[in-house]
Amino acid sequence: MQWTPRGRSDDLEDRRGESPGFGGGVRGVAPIGLGGLLILIVLSLLTGRNFLSVVDTGSGRIADPGTGSAPVASGPEEEKLVQFVSFVLDDDQETWDQLLPGRYEHAKLVLFRDAIQSACGFAESATGPFYCPADRKVYIDLGFYSELKSRFGAPGEFAQAYVLAHEIGHHVQNLLGIEPRVRSLQRARPLLTNELSVKMELQADCYAGIWGYSTGQRNLLERGDAEQALNAAAAIGDDRLQRMAGRRVAPESFTHGSSAERVEWFRRGLQSGSLDACDTFESRLR
Repeated sequence: MQWTPRGRSDDLEDRRGESPGFGGGVRGVAPIGLGGLLILIVLSLLTGRNFLSVVDTGSGRIADPGTGSAPVASGPEEEKLVQFVSFVLDDDQETWDQLLPGRYEHAKLVLFRDAIQSACGFAESATGPFYCPADRKVYIDLGFYSELKSRFGAPGEFAQAYVLAHEIGHHVQNLLGIEPRVRSLQRARPLLTNELSVKMELQADCYAGIWGYSTGQRNLLERGDAEQALNAAAAIGDDRLQRMAGRRVAPESFTHGSSAERVEWFRRGLQSGSLDACDTFESRLR
């Protein structure tokens, strides 16, 4: 991918030197003791699901971001990656500034290591990159990109860019009112929870593709870049992840979509550059 370092983005929050705390909690959920907390940590590590995001540690208030920070030890290779995600973040959001003039509001990107406390709860690096609609921030442990390459077989800068653009896609959904409508419908019709989750994730893939289309129009893509992103989309499909975990493929349990679906919807955005091409809900939310 053709890119030029611009320095660190104004929308970047570097919290890699911060220690996450347990002194806060999440409003509206039950408190839990230390023994239960340890059990949930083990379950999170074993299953890859973030069980800690649904508990409170006793105070009944939203947690402070962390209990302390230290200087960030960042080598040249990691600093280059920070520069790259800063470029992608700014370029992606500038694209949405143009696509949604007067409506788009910038998200923040939070870099962390190992674990973080967000407005959506406590999360570990094993959770993977995520968007929190409560604080309108994207969270990522840069170590995920090593996992993307080594564990999921999806190397390359444009594969890395796709992951970030997907999370920004969730921010776009939040700004457009799609995310809150989906959450409301999930609460009203719990049997549709997974189906609606898949539709929202596939739309975020399509929105990532829209940014990809923009980079192509500006000659930022190099030979093989699109294939890198499509490979990344396929690598994290629910069916592939279930096979990697030694489980049977269970479409009824999908929350993000199959590899084929993720590739298809990313490609739709990549080829069209149009919001209209990304209606995974078939306008049912209107």
